[in-house]
Amino acid sequence: MRMNSKNRTLYTVLIGVCLLGFWLFENFYTPNTYSKNREVAETQFPSDFSPSSTTGEIVRHSHFSLSYNEPYEQAEWVAYVLKKEHLTRDDRRRPYFIEDPYVSTKSADWRNYKGSGYDRGHLVAAGDRRFSEQAYNETFYTSNISPQQRDFNAGLWNRLEMQTRNWAKRYNTVYVVTGGVLTSGLDEIGDEDVAVPEYFYKIVAKENKGNLEVLGFLMKGEEQKKSLQSFAVPVDRIEALTGIDFFEQLDKETQAVIEEEVRLNNWKF
Repeated sequence: MRMNSKNRTLYTVLIGVCLLGFWLFENFYTPNTYSKNREVAETQFPSDFSPSSTTGEIVRHSHFSLSYNEPYEQAEWVAYVLKKEHLTRDDRRRPYFIEDPYVSTKSADWRNYKGSGYDRGHLVAAGDRRFSEQAYNETFYTSNISPQQRDFNAGLWNRLEMQTRNWAKRYNTVYVVTGGVLTSGLDEIGDEDVAVPEYFYKIVAKENKGNLEVLGFLMKGEEQKKSLQSFAVPVDRIEALTGIDFFEQLDKETQAVIEEEVRLNNWKF
């Protein structure tokens, strides 16, 4: 039986309404904040080890902290504690990427990444935060992501994340500060001009018999097959590139000891 013109019109209208609904959902729907209900148990980064902020825009979530740099539309650093007990295999449902409501200017919309050719690269790895739903979901704030080449995100960067987890298992607790090197002249993506860092860094620290041992990494944001050890650099070099003082609360003598040299022998690869 042939569809009459009235039914055909109704069918066309319904299809149009559905398509409009999908488009509105994709482009304008944003879930509620992931940190609305603060947990009793939080994992705060020690203030003694906290980096300086070049912007003054410091946000403390339940399980990581960050310094947001609005002109680059991303964090200049995120800092978190990774404990052996955090490394669970809890199955978590992957949430939406949403803007960070605790950043005064709001963090970049995730849609800036659509069609850009870059991954939404986590700074605090979601895999480090499976021990609670809120801890996991907080890693999907866009303040915790940075544009990364896909091969780098799934390759060298992922290898460093896995190595950091191995250190947490071996040493029980490590302190991690990480981010992209934000400098003028970087490529940008999206309507909000999200900067694409050319280099990324990660600083990992642990305590050993009352002494702080630190290892810094600096790597270009592209896949490379070199060993992780080859990317180890003095923290002083990362500070010179970023303008961030990573252990500003420590006395100058201690900073000199832990920041001027690379001591690979303190770390098991």
